[in-house]
Amino acid sequence: MINIIPPALIFIIGAFLVPLIRGKAKSIYLLLLPVLSFINLIYIPQGTHGTINFLDYQIIFGNIDRLSLVFGYIFHIIAFITILYGINRKNDNESMAGLFYAGCAMGVIFSGDLLSLFCFWEMMTIGSVLLIWARKSRKSIEAGFRFALVHFFGGVILLVGIVLYIYENGSIGFGYIGLNGLASYFIFFGFGVNCAWPIIHSWLTDSYPEATIVGTVFLSAYTTKTAVYVLARAYPGAEPLIYIGTVMAAFPIFFAVIENDLRRVLSYSIINQVGFMVVGIGIGTELAINGAVAHAFNDILFKGLLFMSVGAIIYRTGKINATDLGGLYKTMPLTCIFCIVGAASISAFPLFSGFVSKSMVMSAAADKHMIVIWLTLLFASAGVFHHAGIKIPFFAFFSHDSGIRTKEAPLNMLIAMGIAAVLCIFIGSFPGTLYSFLPFPVDYDPYTTSHVMAQLQLLFFSALAFTFLLLSGIYPSEIRAINIDADWLYRKGAVGFLWLLDNPLAWFGNQVKTTIFVTIPQSFAWFSKNPLMALKVAGNNIVLAIFEESFTKEKVERIRKRIVEQITVYPGDVIRYSHVGTTVIWVMGFLMVYLIIYIVSGK
Repeated sequence: MINIIPPALIFIIGAFLVPLIRGKAKSIYLLLLPVLSFINLIYIPQGTHGTINFLDYQIIFGNIDRLSLVFGYIFHIIAFITILYGINRKNDNESMAGLFYAGCAMGVIFSGDLLSLFCFWEMMTIGSVLLIWARKSRKSIEAGFRFALVHFFGGVILLVGIVLYIYENGSIGFGYIGLNGLASYFIFFGFGVNCAWPIIHSWLTDSYPEATIVGTVFLSAYTTKTAVYVLARAYPGAEPLIYIGTVMAAFPIFFAVIENDLRRVLSYSIINQVGFMVVGIGIGTELAINGAVAHAFNDILFKGLLFMSVGAIIYRTGKINATDLGGLYKTMPLTCIFCIVGAASISAFPLFSGFVSKSMVMSAAADKHMIVIWLTLLFASAGVFHHAGIKIPFFAFFSHDSGIRTKEAPLNMLIAMGIAAVLCIFIGSFPGTLYSFLPFPVDYDPYTTSHVMAQLQLLFFSALAFTFLLLSGIYPSEIRAINIDADWLYRKGAVGFLWLLDNPLAWFGNQVKTTIFVTIPQSFAWFSKNPLMALKVAGNNIVLAIFEESFTKEKVERIRKRIVEQITVYPGDVIRYSHVGTTVIWVMGFLMVYLIIYIVSGK
């Protein structure tokens, strides 16, 4: 065993040192931190490192193998690119939150046990919430709270699963789990929350667009991809993932097409792309797992590039809705080019990165004769080109001329986008480099004639559909609207639940409390002051309630008058109506009741 410095530790400690450094030294420090951590990672041999004994268990901070390494490499690369992208903003809170968040994500992928994984998993939530709050707007604050509630709920589910798993197996080691018991299903669902599974996905589209322009790039890279990693390690071949991933790949298309906010379009696109990865993990073959991991690697790059390009638009114009933009290619030509590279990559154009990974997953589905799954993924691929490949660059940089004339993005942003764009083209043109890092040996050639021609035909018809909708005047992206998603169900449900708690249930609770702690004690106290007269009052009320309709009007009035007189003088009538004999009778009665209870209880 070799003692090593966990990359997570470098980032997390480095985050807390940010406020202590001033001037240009801070920019150099921020850029050097991921570089030094990456060099450190390169020299860590595969195996188990960084172990600590805790109670009867072994905590492992350095579980290094081919699966964790490929995620570790891309996590470092995107951290450097994102820091460079935001280096001119001089925002310590944003920089600290981003480094802390990235460090916790690396802690997850290199954890060799469930306890350290859980700790980093929850710490990652804290970092991501701080990135959302860093924007300091009302919407971002509210979205951050909702994000935290959902993810802490998922963390509780995960913790329950981990506790049950340790109880059942006596081990905290993190490896293959499989769906074979209650504990495994709790862990499975806990991972699924961060993966943005259908119905519980709305935290992503609700929060990511509300973060800062740098924070959104960080967020797009880590949370869902760490979920992909843990699913690939713990649940490869789990059949439910095939169907979950297929739904994930398909349904966001409909929301993204009608969405006006371009960052929300990209947020739906994250779910769509993660769906391909989840399908690959569910299929579970070596080709499918390699495809899922490779697509996660590529998605981090091209999705980060797209978020950076629209972030540059926000930085220069303050606008992000498709209805407010257009014509920016005239004043932001480089940003436009980089955005088109990202769009071509996510659309899986040949010679761009998405093509060499997405086709692996689809080929794995075809090899298993999953015709419906394959056709759905094909539809999802066409939809991606429609909503992300064409819509974002077209409405942002072309379309109608919005009249906005602004400067090109700052140099640091252009360099960051340029690095990501070059990597997207390099991986797409020379996929062997990426393939050499994947978990299993790769025997796959994406550039066969059938693959290339089929993809080009798909892209051509998708572009034709976009053109038809645009020319017909029915393309919905120009509609100014707020679209309702699955979160509407539990937002309204939560409001209804709170109303139920605050109204009928609260009223019922108050009635019960009043009856038990006020009415009954007061009644006993009132009764004890003159039991005989209390019985007379009660008797008269009972007689009146039962026989009121059969009595004459005069008799009813007489009884009511008697009740009023009795209550008026109560309990002062003790002297008038009580005497020693009556008192003795009551004492004897209570004594008799006591004796009966004593005999029945067998004492």
